[in-house]
Amino acid sequence: MIGLLMFLAALILLVVGYPVAFTFGAVALYFGALSALFELLPDGGVTIADWWSEFLSMFSMMPFRIYSIMTNKILMAIPLFIFMGIVLQKSQLAERLLESMGTLFGKVRGGLAISTVLIGALLAASTGVVGASVVAMGVISLPIMLRHGYDKALSTGTICASGTLGQIIPPSIVLIVLADVFQLPVGDLFKSAIGPGIALVGVYILYILVVSFLKPEIAPALEVEEGIAYSTSVKKALLAIIPPLTLIILVLGSIFAGIATPTESASLGALGSIILALLYKKLNYQMIKEASLETVKTTSMVFAILVGATAFSMVFVYSGADDIVENFMTHLPGDKWGFLILTMLIIMFLGFFIDFFEISYIVVPILLPIAQKIGIDLTWFAILIALNLQSSFLTPPFGFSLFYLKGVAPAEVRTTDIYRGVVPFIILQIIVLASIVIFPTLYGFKG
Repeated sequence: MIGLLMFLAALILLVVGYPVAFTFGAVALYFGALSALFELLPDGGVTIADWWSEFLSMFSMMPFRIYSIMTNKILMAIPLFIFMGIVLQKSQLAERLLESMGTLFGKVRGGLAISTVLIGALLAASTGVVGASVVAMGVISLPIMLRHGYDKALSTGTICASGTLGQIIPPSIVLIVLADVFQLPVGDLFKSAIGPGIALVGVYILYILVVSFLKPEIAPALEVEEGIAYSTSVKKALLAIIPPLTLIILVLGSIFAGIATPTESASLGALGSIILALLYKKLNYQMIKEASLETVKTTSMVFAILVGATAFSMVFVYSGADDIVENFMTHLPGDKWGFLILTMLIIMFLGFFIDFFEISYIVVPILLPIAQKIGIDLTWFAILIALNLQSSFLTPPFGFSLFYLKGVAPAEVRTTDIYRGVVPFIILQIIVLASIVIFPTLYGFKG
């Protein structure tokens, strides 16, 4: 039971607010020491030398694990995609897209919210940085929607949900992480995620259209500005969309066509983001310096979590907790369906409290061998987890998107408005997730 107590202790410490990487590392050391002691107790006459030898043997493979993490070619794509996203964000890509797209859809009832969803999808495919997308749309789109009489809950919910599309739409950091955990080709996960990503965008837009039709007062159409031809608005929108869309096609197209590996295409994306910054006249030394520093900080956090999670998983397996979990999960009623339903519920529950990195590197490795044993299509299972993990950014009380938006929202927008706004979009995510579980072949999966 030590491994299960260790998991509970880590969860409590994370909820309290301790740093993720240090929490996993410290909990692993503490419970590793207890495991070594309990392993020797049945033999009697435990000495410090025996306990120390047992403790060291538990972590004997740790240096090799860390070295394999640092030399992992799949994970090399993470800092490159992060750099690409930060440079594009600093190039004010979101601002250009929001300003131009708003003029195209503003005349439609709920048009501003629809344009926000479409921009969220474009930003997801070009930057993939959830925080940057939510903040950018919160700063620019939210005041415009409120000024034109949009409901606070609908406005904030649309921005939070659209900003988190970067979790499922390639090139997603979550998919790269899961590809590493599942030992699957990143390109396969990217291809498989396109269908669910489009489905999410579609249901978001459908929801906005239906709600704005039933309640016109919560999402009114904009008044047409005189003197501005619609063709001019279309040209302006195309000029804003074509450059990032070209970059998206180059990055993802090179992966899907088999021309480049994900790491090579990430390098292409990083270079392309610099070229776009140059075209937008935003490229300078200070911007590159800031983007590089932010990339280093984010990447360091990711790899620190990886090291802590590796130590945690070693102690978890040493304590025999993985056998308990496997025995329980493989004897659930309903076989595969019982396992899938419970797994999705567990991940969704954990998403209320902890981030997707912790879930990916602690929970998923425990579930993966069980999924293989049951005979579940791993690509399908990985996409289900990725879509589920996306909800962790939206679910109160600790959803990161909620805090990102609250930090830049006008004073008139309360936290309760944001919470009310995201609930319908969380339900929509669950509906899409359920559709992939029930109708896997509809999305191209074996099931």
